[in-house]
Amino acid sequence: MEAVLAQAREHEATQVHRIVLRVGALSGVEPDALRLAFEATIEGTPAANADLELETVPARGRCTDCDLEFDVQSDFIFTCPKCGRISGELVQGRELELARIEMS
Repeated sequence: MEAVLAQAREHEATQVHRIVLRVGALSGVEPDALRLAFEATIEGTPAANADLELETVPARGRCTDCDLEFDVQSDFIFTCPKCGRISGELVQGRELELARIEMS
């Protein structure tokens, strides 16, 4: 909320209408807990009536042998579907990013 409110002040906005967060599938963020925390922190702020939208970012791994990027189904160990090599390189899926703020 600090980042959202800082952006609102910087742009002289009096009301925040929507906040969009990108949440990685393997980020460890529990959406219900995040929504509860959001509701607890917006009272009395320009974001008091804002909608929270969560965009899920799927987990993707990369094979260090054949350089293939692929969807990851497990949390820590993934196997390349092309060459079968076991990898732990995650190229996306741990994000927790403020993607967009709609304000006026």
